Amino acid sequence: MDCIFCKISVGEIPVELVHDGENVAAFNDLAPQAPTHILIVPKAHHANVGDLAIASPAVVGEMFQVAAALAAARGLDGYRTVFNTGESAGQSVFHAHLHL
Repeated sequence: MDCIFCKISVGEIPVELVHDGENVAAFNDLAPQAPTHILIVPKAHHANVGDLAIASPAVVGEMFQVAAALAAARGLDGYRTVFNTGESAGQSVFHAHLHL
């Protein structure tokens, strides 16, 4: 598979993971759009969050749990999470990912 997030999840592309769980990984965005910009990705490939929610709703919940834990660890008193779903909504990598 030629998916950059799949390659990151299995260690083929080295990045500093800020979270590495059984189902979910997280890493700092390489082109951050905010002072804190972390990408939280499921390790299994799903093109978008809609597909992921159908296949593995618990993993969607886990992604939000990871977001909350990372925000707390960074001392954020508030945070924003975003899923872009589809090219017309700004999704550029077609592997579900949550922006924190």
